[in-house]
Amino acid sequence: MNQNVMPEPRFTTAILRPPSPNFAEGLTTAELGKPDYRRALQQHAAYCEALEQCGLTLIRLPADRQYPDACFVEDVAVMVRSRVGSQTATHAVLTRPGAFSREGEVQGIRQTIDDLIPGELVHQIEPPATIDGGDVCEAGNNFFIGISERTNETGATQLAALVSGLGYASSSIDVRGLDGLLHLKSGLAYLGDSRLVITDPLAGRDEFTAYQQILVEAEESYAANCIRVNDWVLIAAGFPKLEARLRALGCQTIAVEMSEFQKMDGGLSCLSLRF
Repeated sequence: MNQNVMPEPRFTTAILRPPSPNFAEGLTTAELGKPDYRRALQQHAAYCEALEQCGLTLIRLPADRQYPDACFVEDVAVMVRSRVGSQTATHAVLTRPGAFSREGEVQGIRQTIDDLIPGELVHQIEPPATIDGGDVCEAGNNFFIGISERTNETGATQLAALVSGLGYASSSIDVRGLDGLLHLKSGLAYLGDSRLVITDPLAGRDEFTAYQQILVEAEESYAANCIRVNDWVLIAAGFPKLEARLRALGCQTIAVEMSEFQKMDGGLSCLSLRF
């Protein structure tokens, strides 16, 4: 194996936090109505079961009523692998969320990160940079970093420098003003093996030409936020066209109900930190 090529990840662990009773008070641009808290808890439990089916050990943090969006743990840290000899090590980059009301969520996960990751492998995005993990898509040896309403150019530059030091290339993708894309990963997912699930507003960009693109039809665009976890692909339930395409490509899929999180701009990747 080329020593500069990172192998496809095999995840062992995920950090999760369930929604709090005031989940409906969180931020959203969706116009799908108020989420049902009990149903959100049921969907989160099913999501946890799906990750366990994929072989992951779960670290379950308590709900955080102080921050209604805190169940979307992906936004407050980015996990990055590096090669150390024949082994890989996991780095954690603590972010600075672009929404002021979410800044305190980073401190809420810091102790958990510190307990799991050696201090020299923990990094911090510094002001005036902002970055949400939902704007960061690892795709083989490359990181795609979205510039959005939540992630600014300075944040993208800081993260690009960090991952460059760990042997990755990176590309900034401006998603501001693109329909339906709060974050880059609202319309992009990496499935391994040089395959991208992608929505029409992102398809055709030069940055993605080296990948096999699996285009999501407009009416199923929410399902583009799917996640590969070891030998499985988790996909939001209720989007049969994309699920059929993934199965035709040889993917084993697990469909997970996500309706209540969709109402709060959340997707499958948002609900866990996987490493």
